[in-house]
Amino acid sequence: MGALHMNPAAMNYGSRESYFDGKLIEYIGWCLAGWLVTVCTFGICYPWSVVMLYRWKVEHTVVEGQRLRFDGTAVSLFGQWIKWFLLTVITLGIYGFWVVIKLEQWRTKHTHFQ
Repeated sequence: MGALHMNPAAMNYGSRESYFDGKLIEYIGWCLAGWLVTVCTFGICYPWSVVMLYRWKVEHTVVEGQRLRFDGTAVSLFGQWIKWFLLTVITLGIYGFWVVIKLEQWRTKHTHFQ
């Protein structure tokens, strides 16, 4: 085989900056709000707290010069959460090992470039 030739566009890959522009005080505020909502609703609104905090993180992230956005909703996650909870109960806790992966898949599915 011949030598590898790089595409000029590929050579510029990575030349744009990636960064996170969230502030600590904002993070603390969102964490406290999420905790308060979760505690006051006895955990029922925990998916709302997860979505709220994840949206803040994603929308303050820029990858290779492109800001990310998050379009997941608490209602959507709540439906998944119920399904995952029931599967965990039915399998006597075994499905709980997959919940972390399922949550990350759900988050990734709803994360896009602006």
